[in-house]
Amino acid sequence: MAHTDTMEKLVAELRTVMPFKKTTAKGDVVLIAAEDPHMLLYAMVTDIVRDANKRDEWWNISLTLLTVPLQKAVWTLRTEQMTGREIFTMGGKERFFQALDLSEGSSPANNRPMILRHRPPKHCCAG
Repeated sequence: MAHTDTMEKLVAELRTVMPFKKTTAKGDVVLIAAEDPHMLLYAMVTDIVRDANKRDEWWNISLTLLTVPLQKAVWTLRTEQMTGREIFTMGGKERFFQALDLSEGSSPANNRPMILRHRPPKHCCAG
């Protein structure tokens, strides 16, 4: 399936700033990118179980979406989809899913520190 240049470009940019893993396991934090609505969000993988109803290798990935409030979801994905090797669609909308390497010292090859130029209001966060 042909993917939009927009999602391909987003994934390429994410790969320069995010420390992605090549595998996905229970307990991993994943980054999910969605085409519509346009969003990036984090989720924690709470379980991975082989989908016995499918002939090919599909996995039921139990997730806790790290949103407010927290939300639970189960996505059924192939290995290539759950490891970031393939952009896929859900309901006709493109998605990207890949686990982050949160170990100390992990970073993508081209990672540059991000500089936040926004300062919180003076009344915020005062100790």
